[in-house]
Amino acid sequence: MLELDKLNELAESHGELQRGRVMVTGVIALSLAVLCFLGVLAFHFPQYLTTPELRKSYDVDVMRYVLLTAMVVSGGLALVNIIFNRTRWLSSFAFLLVAAAALLGGHKVDVDPNFPDGTPYIGLDWFILDLLGSSLIFIFIEKLFAHRKDQPIFRAEWQTDFHHFVVNHMIVGFVLLATNLLVHKLFGWAANDGLRGWIAGLPFWAGVLLIILVADLVQYWTHRAYHEVPLLWRLHAVHHSVKSMDWLAGSRQHILELLITRTLVLAPIYVLGFSKEVIDAYIVIVGFQAVFNHCNVSVRLGPLRYVIVTPNFHHWHHSQDDEAIDKNYAAHYAFLDYLFGTAVKSTRLWPERYGVVGDYVPNGFFKQLKFPFVWKG
Repeated sequence: MLELDKLNELAESHGELQRGRVMVTGVIALSLAVLCFLGVLAFHFPQYLTTPELRKSYDVDVMRYVLLTAMVVSGGLALVNIIFNRTRWLSSFAFLLVAAAALLGGHKVDVDPNFPDGTPYIGLDWFILDLLGSSLIFIFIEKLFAHRKDQPIFRAEWQTDFHHFVVNHMIVGFVLLATNLLVHKLFGWAANDGLRGWIAGLPFWAGVLLIILVADLVQYWTHRAYHEVPLLWRLHAVHHSVKSMDWLAGSRQHILELLITRTLVLAPIYVLGFSKEVIDAYIVIVGFQAVFNHCNVSVRLGPLRYVIVTPNFHHWHHSQDDEAIDKNYAAHYAFLDYLFGTAVKSTRLWPERYGVVGDYVPNGFFKQLKFPFVWKG
């Protein structure tokens, strides 16, 4: 019970990890152990725990190697800490999880690819891969180019944003199904074969630039509506309630806003008929920028900052500072805000405070889920 209390206390805490590298290695071991255990479950039940779109592109041998490597690293770090009596309580949990994953078959689990299409699923594999990739890439970038150098990885309210991250990844199947259905039902009438054929025939580079412009124009006006229409602000205030900017901050988003925005952005992409290669490139770009623009990094692009949205540009959008209110809506092309007169004008490079003015949005995933329906603002 004492060990469980310590684990709960760690999960509910924030700030710099204490006791030097020992605590760091313990957290790394436990985090990898959890992902390994979930990965083994995904191997056992791929029809229910993996996304069909990703499933088609997997190299099973590579995935097995990645799982084995993670198990060895996690188990090795945990075992060393246990032997030398360093954060034994934390490393013991990690080692037990790795052992459980191994007993369930580990990287040698047979995968049966023969199951019916259309099986309901949750995106456990998408969650594992995105969490592992995003944390490795963006935490490294944040440590290398930190804007607020004193901000720890586990900053205040990280638990709330992690809960949003988990839920939004797990329900990826529902989101894809709902948005595709809405797009086809609401906007299918607008599709024109002639225009779709011309768009699909554009050179790759032209198609990528155009799809980003089309998506960002829709995103700009949708985003602006979230700020200017009180009913929509109820949803969007959840996203703006984050008080610390980092790679996890962008995950704080109400599920209804996620559905509305994705439906409206995907509609013109479907109607115009962009090629699969262009859409795939757009997905990579939007996935990167959605995380990177919230990062705790200081990356200045010179004159290009007036063209491309950077963390500096988007941090202003999340600021409580007077000159930042209802400004910098663009997600990709910063020049849209300069074109429509909503770009921040300030002599300072960075804002001072983040969050909504008045800090009236409660902390906690479930409180934020019901907030738009109970707020009497």
